Amino acid sequence: MNPLPKLTVAATPQSSHRLFLLPLGKTLPAELPECKLWQKLLKRKNVKAEELAKSPLATDFPDGTRSALVMVDTGKPRFERLTAMRKATMLLLDEAPQTLDIVPLGVDDATLADALYVALVNGVPLPQQKKKMPPALKEIALPCRPASADSCMALARANLLARELTALPPNLLDPAHYRQRLRALAKEKKFGIEEYDFRKLKKLGAGAFCAVAQGSDDDGGGAAIVRLSWRPRKAAKTIALVGKGICYDTGGHNLKPAKYMAGMHEDMNGSAVALAILCAAAELKLPVAIDCWLAIAKNHLSPTAYAQGDIVTALDGTTIEVVHTDAEGRMVLADTLALAARNKPELMIDFATLTGSMTYALGTRYSGVFASSDELGAQAVAAGRASGERVCVFPQDADYEPALDSKVADIKQCTLDGEADHILAARFLGRFVGKTPWVHMDLSASNSSGGLGAVATDTTGFGVAWGLALLTDWIERSA
Repeated sequence: MNPLPKLTVAATPQSSHRLFLLPLGKTLPAELPECKLWQKLLKRKNVKAEELAKSPLATDFPDGTRSALVMVDTGKPRFERLTAMRKATMLLLDEAPQTLDIVPLGVDDATLADALYVALVNGVPLPQQKKKMPPALKEIALPCRPASADSCMALARANLLARELTALPPNLLDPAHYRQRLRALAKEKKFGIEEYDFRKLKKLGAGAFCAVAQGSDDDGGGAAIVRLSWRPRKAAKTIALVGKGICYDTGGHNLKPAKYMAGMHEDMNGSAVALAILCAAAELKLPVAIDCWLAIAKNHLSPTAYAQGDIVTALDGTTIEVVHTDAEGRMVLADTLALAARNKPELMIDFATLTGSMTYALGTRYSGVFASSDELGAQAVAAGRASGERVCVFPQDADYEPALDSKVADIKQCTLDGEADHILAARFLGRFVGKTPWVHMDLSASNSSGGLGAVATDTTGFGVAWGLALLTDWIERSA
């Protein structure tokens, strides 16, 4: 993983690229460097000063310094504030500078921290397989260190980890390579690690997971459910994070057309998000014990691949009628959730790029969540507001489930008509969590063209900031 830019404290800006942060106002403050130049720029573009809260501007100073100017409206939702800061920051980072100054003029510590997070999370390029890689930002200078600087850096590192893993091509992050990375990460972070490989899962009776993995060569092609554990000394609560880690999804026998198969190396994004939250929680020393369960496999088309009409038995004994082989995510998650539930965590959260219907419902600017209680649903929405990663709670009432009634098994995997598939998928998964308090996130915002909120790349890392906000709130409420 690429390192974050170095954070330094400097009373006087020295960089050739500077980001100025102003509070919302109808005029520019006199202490703003080159104030008259900025005023002329606003006049030339016929822009009012307060419009800088939505549309930041950049200009070059007479000494050659490139500067960007943004006003921060603290009355607006955090998503909008982060978006404005990202737009301003990218006016500078698009030139690939080595250093960046952030200059606050009359803004509070929280605003400075947000600007720092935006610069950190966008200062490192995602993996590219090119002879010449774009340079990374080396240093960020501020006049003072925000109180939450350590949290900003931990969250930026986690978001970058999720995005870097998601951006890797499928030949560099197949299940075997993924597991190698997890072993190295576990050693570095001092996490406990346990790997349930294909043979072990078959013996355990994890028929839903194995049905998907059996389409790959050599006993599942390296497929496994990997459990990473972190146990702080003062942990009073236990949670389970679960992530869908389909390293490539062809659709199986129900083969995807080329248009929809493109980008399917990103179908492991849920696992990357869960892993990143674990790493951030450990770095921040949150007082909670965490088990992170990652369902890692490929969904291949082969003579041994599972097929429509198959009936398989999940880990908890539930028989499942296979209706569509491209609904593999809920299959691998079923056994992973059942395995995680055996340890009786006090909260379970799963992350998955699960259904196209959630993207049809919300687009790519929100992600959808399902919760086992209204209280958890409200906490999920509040975490979205606090983090700037917006979520919408969907219903999962019992009268949806008759659509999954099967004549030959306990439950159908899905239906063929596709109606409310995101809701039916949640009803299906709910069968495997038992009575555990549970939140399911369907990551429709994992990839958003042009970036989203604080993040400028299409691959957003959505869910990492939300997950940390939800965990922090849940811990405080449970204390």
